[in-house]
Amino acid sequence: MTRPTPLRAAVAVMVAVAAGAGWGLTAPERLPRDFLSGLSGDAGRGALVFAAAGCAGCHRAPGGGARTLLAGGQRFVTDFGTFVAPNISSDPEAGIGGWSDSDLADAVMRGVSPEGEHYYPAFPWTSYRALTAQDMADLIAHLRTLPADPTASAPHEVGFPLSIRRGIGLWKRLFLREGWVLAEAATPEIARGRYLVEGPGHCAECHTPRNVLGGPERDRWLAGGPNPEGEGRIPGLTPATLDWSAAQVAEYLRSGFTPDFDSAGGAMAEVVANTALLPDADRAAIAAYLGALPPVAPAP
Repeated sequence: MTRPTPLRAAVAVMVAVAAGAGWGLTAPERLPRDFLSGLSGDAGRGALVFAAAGCAGCHRAPGGGARTLLAGGQRFVTDFGTFVAPNISSDPEAGIGGWSDSDLADAVMRGVSPEGEHYYPAFPWTSYRALTAQDMADLIAHLRTLPADPTASAPHEVGFPLSIRRGIGLWKRLFLREGWVLAEAATPEIARGRYLVEGPGHCAECHTPRNVLGGPERDRWLAGGPNPEGEGRIPGLTPATLDWSAAQVAEYLRSGFTPDFDSAGGAMAEVVANTALLPDADRAAIAAYLGALPPVAPAP
């Protein structure tokens, strides 16, 4: 038997060390175990978090079924593959009924499954990371009240190498950033709008352009860009593009009517169906936040 040369042995050690380092760098990171400690969720308040987060828009059954029946099945076609929304009803087998509160918080705010796998960022945990512990507890309480559905979740249609979910850990390392994008909020109203837009509302998931790896271009925050599903463009929301008054923005989020008496269509109609459920003060806060953004124009 041939003994390994010192060079081969050194290379083998380096490969092993690199593999170990890579495994560590891509490991899922969960929330602290005491994140929800001492909190009691309120399902009524959770219904507002549910609306702000747009959960029904993706997770209800295809064809516009009941907003509370979260059987999943809607398909989202992107350049990276087709993602299928899973069942998140209270069914203990097909849905999330058997999950602990910590499981749910890890999934929503860290993109980690109960089994310790990364979720694809098609699920906007990238924005939901900003949720407060109380809002998370309230959302969980609301989800527990919704009906069960036994429909099995369909698999995503994602090819190699993206099918290796461990690689999403590296994506997180590259693109997740702590802190607010709008670092300074001049008023409590703008701060509330920042929380809603950058957090549960996850507006940037569509309205911020992305690089070739799907990472958001934070220097062009909410400036608009190509539709991630491949058809047309998503409009910008900064003052460089959106010339509506704060009152007009708030009214659009309530009724879906633009100042020109056009109406919201496509995916935005679903967004308005959610924002219409929020208090007037929250819609005004969203408008105030958008007006406070730097006037970044869309890329040509």
